[in-house]
Amino acid sequence: MRVAIVGYGRMGHMIYSAIQETKGASVVAVIDPWSPGKEVTALNADEDSLKDADVVIDFSVAASVRDNALLYAKMGLPAVIGTTGWYDELDAIRNTLSVLNAKIIYSGNFSIGIAMFMSIVSKAAALVDKIDSYDIALSEIHHRNKADAPSGTLLMLGEKVLSSVSRKNRMLIGNPEGKIDPDALHLSSLRVGDEPGTHTVMIDSKEDAIILEHRARSREGFAKGAVRAAEWIIGREPGLYTMDDFIGDFLGE
Repeated sequence: MRVAIVGYGRMGHMIYSAIQETKGASVVAVIDPWSPGKEVTALNADEDSLKDADVVIDFSVAASVRDNALLYAKMGLPAVIGTTGWYDELDAIRNTLSVLNAKIIYSGNFSIGIAMFMSIVSKAAALVDKIDSYDIALSEIHHRNKADAPSGTLLMLGEKVLSSVSRKNRMLIGNPEGKIDPDALHLSSLRVGDEPGTHTVMIDSKEDAIILEHRARSREGFAKGAVRAAEWIIGREPGLYTMDDFIGDFLGE
């Protein structure tokens, strides 16, 4: 598996290392206009800089994802997109990507552990839906340099809960003043230090509370998951895939 890495920031460096540790995988291109890393082979993603790759792993910036995704589709190049902050553009380009037979998996978090956690949260939320006396809310902690809040992962967890708990019909993001309406799913974010990522689901009633939590010990899990997703997407039919598709196949669900 010959991999091109687009975006050579913190995650790009970790993906590079993860590929080096993966049997049968090699890095054939590293593309980033800003990184001074000696491994960088090109400043911009184009057909020439990507010509030797079997798959691309993109952890660039949200502003470039739309053009990058269209480029990968036109080249018939399978892609793993871990960049967040661009999902509001997804519907606008979905039809074009479909016509171009794109083969793309996108997610705000490629950690195998967080994918398992999401599956657990979905099952727990379905139980909460059956018992009105329990409320549910989500929170996260990330390092202070994280660009987005809430994170893509927290939003994905929020979507899981909304799809299962019928009495919750909208997300309430941040820390509003005053009481929270019962139909709102509260999502809160804390940014501090170098925390790699903790996501918590609180299920609460007058009688007791259930706490579900995923703690990332390092960012290596995100990188290794992205490399596994790259191996997986190469063998798929054209389509736009999410982590649900990957983990469902991975876990045999």
